[in-house]
Amino acid sequence: MNGTADLWQVLLASFTHTEPPLVTLTELVLALLVATALSVPRRSWKYFGLLTTATHELGHAFAAVTSGQRLSGIHLRLDHSGSTITYSRSRLATVWSCFWGYPVPAVAGAAFVVCGFSGWGPAAIAAGGLALATTLVFLRNLAGFLITLAVIGGALAVILAVPREFTGHVAVILGLALLVGAVRDLVKLANVHLRRRSQLATSDAYLLYRATHVPSGVWIVLFSAIVAGSWVVALQPVTAVLSAGA
Repeated sequence: MNGTADLWQVLLASFTHTEPPLVTLTELVLALLVATALSVPRRSWKYFGLLTTATHELGHAFAAVTSGQRLSGIHLRLDHSGSTITYSRSRLATVWSCFWGYPVPAVAGAAFVVCGFSGWGPAAIAAGGLALATTLVFLRNLAGFLITLAVIGGALAVILAVPREFTGHVAVILGLALLVGAVRDLVKLANVHLRRRSQLATSDAYLLYRATHVPSGVWIVLFSAIVAGSWVVALQPVTAVLSAGA
């Protein structure tokens, strides 16, 4: 590479269409195993879960900006917690931004899977890295900077080091891992409401209840519906591979 200009050219090239990867049944099974290994065991989740947290807070931030709120700051912590501080005079806008935390990792995961299968894997990786880069000016703690820079660095490493014909496979694995992670976070949220009610102040569902008087359980069901819908979307290309291998 010859500096910033070459890096910019590589990033721009990432947004062009590539030949869709030929994913075999064996490769798909391996991808599912890798995705599960990233999102289920505690040791791997300790690190991969930070990406899910960053995506969660990015969902809050994006929803806040698109609803006309003022975004003041984002905090990401190594214990997988985070917060996005916004200011708005509209209760509806506040509810909108509060809602789009838990569903976004699943939505992003489905997008990565679909893009990976359709030849837009490099574009998905590059877009994800750029989206997180926009949050750097709003981060307000050191851990947040470290987490976000690590994720951006990982995205750049994939774009620069992984051949474009294999980037789709990486996008599929990443998307499946985010989908599994979204389910894991929903289970954790439900556990807070059922068994760890002393932690309710950290629950988006509880904050939505406080803002609307709609029971927390309703919000959890809505989160779950979007996560389930994301799984349905992501499984469409997966089902095609399974059918071809049958």
